[in-house]
Amino acid sequence: MERMLTSEELAQKAVEAKSKGLPTYSNFHVGAALLAESGKIYLGANIETSSYSLTICAERTAVFQAIINGERKFKSIAIASDAEDFCPPCGACRQVLLDLCGKELEVILVNKKNELKTFLLKELIPHSFSGEFLK
Repeated sequence: MERMLTSEELAQKAVEAKSKGLPTYSNFHVGAALLAESGKIYLGANIETSSYSLTICAERTAVFQAIINGERKFKSIAIASDAEDFCPPCGACRQVLLDLCGKELEVILVNKKNELKTFLLKELIPHSFSGEFLK
């Protein structure tokens, strides 16, 4: 039987992913580690361009990478930033996580001191719009 990854181990992967980002203008590093039900971990980091609207967040980088690799079911995502406090995903990332990972996704936030705070995605995006409205 495969050993379950702990929240702390997934959080450490997100911290490591921060160093792979390219926050050229904001110098605000964010890393994400998305755990699929298959047990595979997909990393993401924020990448900025001079046109901020074309920038992509760490969370979406990880999710899109997982989808391209055939994953469709996810357990949790850890998100680490350089902030002293816990930095939750932005609105765009919350919507992508909701649509592609589901409202029961565990979201682990990691602050600069490597402290953890955990939520379910449905707590971070209550009263959400989703594909349920499009059926």
